[in-house]
Amino acid sequence: MKSLFYLNKYFKKYKFRLLLGVLFILLSNAAQVYIPILLKESIDLLRTNMSYQLLLKYSGMIVGTAIIGGFFRFLIRVTIIIVSRKIEFDLRSDFWKHIQTLPTRFFQNNSTGNIMAHATNDISAVRMYIGPAVMYSVDTITKIIIVITIMLTLAPTLTIYTLLPLPLLSFFVYKLSKKIHSKFTKIQEKFSELTTKAQESFSGIRVVKSYVIEKSEVNHFTKLSGEYLDRNMEKIKIQALFMPMLFLITGISVIIVIWVGGSMVIENTLTLGEIIAFIAYLGLLIWPVIAFGWVLNIIQQASASMKRLLKIFNEKNDRVENTNANSNIKTINGDIEFKNVSFRYGPKLEEVLKNISFKIPQGNFLAIIGHTGSGKTSLVNLIPRLFDVTSGEILIDGINIKNIPINVLRKNIGMVSQETFLFSDSLKNNLGYGLKEINEEIVERVAEISQLQKDVDNFSEGLETILGERGITLSGGQKQRASLARALAINPKILILDDSFSAVDTNTEEEILLKLKEFMKGRTSIIISHRISTVKHADSIIVLENGVIAERGTHNELVEKKGIYADLHNKQLLEEELEEIE
Repeated sequence: MKSLFYLNKYFKKYKFRLLLGVLFILLSNAAQVYIPILLKESIDLLRTNMSYQLLLKYSGMIVGTAIIGGFFRFLIRVTIIIVSRKIEFDLRSDFWKHIQTLPTRFFQNNSTGNIMAHATNDISAVRMYIGPAVMYSVDTITKIIIVITIMLTLAPTLTIYTLLPLPLLSFFVYKLSKKIHSKFTKIQEKFSELTTKAQESFSGIRVVKSYVIEKSEVNHFTKLSGEYLDRNMEKIKIQALFMPMLFLITGISVIIVIWVGGSMVIENTLTLGEIIAFIAYLGLLIWPVIAFGWVLNIIQQASASMKRLLKIFNEKNDRVENTNANSNIKTINGDIEFKNVSFRYGPKLEEVLKNISFKIPQGNFLAIIGHTGSGKTSLVNLIPRLFDVTSGEILIDGINIKNIPINVLRKNIGMVSQETFLFSDSLKNNLGYGLKEINEEIVERVAEISQLQKDVDNFSEGLETILGERGITLSGGQKQRASLARALAINPKILILDDSFSAVDTNTEEEILLKLKEFMKGRTSIIISHRISTVKHADSIIVLENGVIAERGTHNELVEKKGIYADLHNKQLLEEELEEIE
């Protein structure tokens, strides 16, 4: 229940509308509770003065009061339910904004399907608390107070007899609510698994079809879906006890009223009109009591969902801007220095990088090479602060990158990662993704540099071609070149290419590198590659081995050392010779 206090800030935002909704509830309830009074008066008067005029008068008053009550009931929904939708919008927006700020590590530890389940099912469950639960809670509490007060004025003794079963009802509701909370938490956890499985199957559908394991996927999903069904059924079985038990207990109250109240009418201590009004008031109490159980059910579900959401809202951004960040820094030049940098992905994990130190002067071209798992990608991910160093520091223009506003840092770094990702949008919008406004001239220029323009000319829709999910309509090489063009479009001061030519043929790669040489004049370039042909023209080359710098120098210097680099160079030369023979 404490988790729902988080929503108070949203309630404060719409407090005037909510207060207006509460006022409408009071007015609606006032109209409803006045109807039994009219019934009492009309019946008692008609017993002594039977006339059509009196009958029409009270009939009109009862109908008119019911219409007024219905009108205010409509206004309740117009205010409180609309507010619940607005708060749902705010909560979903805040959730999305928060997710965007979380570090890369968070997304490594949480599946996409799980996050999607939070953004859909959990937020929807919370909205039910914000709207119907709040509305019926206020409605129920105010109606119970008003009705019981009036019942006590009519017949105090009969009221006490009537309310005797209600403590039993409270105990029953309390016990079942705790069980529902536990069951609903397990349901939401299983829903996350189900969503994750569906998302992974859809994303990897080509792999599924390639290995002809559609049946296995169906069976796995059916199993998860069955477990989700079973957990829902467990909750439903508990909920199924609610209504019958509520009707039973309220039914007992009705029997008490008829038996005790009827005796009082016979003894002339209660009028017929009063007993009918009393029964009518008891009827008004039945729905609030039933609604009370339903509301508690909603609150328990919302509480379970809000706890799950708070786990994400409480996730701290481990890249939060240093308190010493200089807001006066609006751009960077690109002079980079690593000083005794070490890095590990978790406190209990081994270091991926160990005591790395090197400098890249502005405008220089640094190449990083090494065997798989040597730490190349981890190293370049530290520069835009996708991860933060474990120890040591990284300087850009002599300033610790933690003291540079993160927006400034990243806007000046163009990065093409190993795994290319393109959006389900037009090619033009993908290439101009990092721009505030799509500039077709810039898009065409970067397409030319990345050697993508010749492919664009062959597309039926040109730059307006829709790429499909994750750029499915493009080949591997086209995706890499599109990703490169997107990085170049932001006019970066630092360009990082992480093995981004692996799917590009060597001739096209040479053309791209030639164009890049001109584009990157005065800018700092870092290229990770397994191809010696890609890195041999670099100003400096670093060879990583097991997280440390094993060798450094120019191409010629490293070949002469006859170490790791020279070994890779000789192997690739041999491969080229064998290809020529074939």
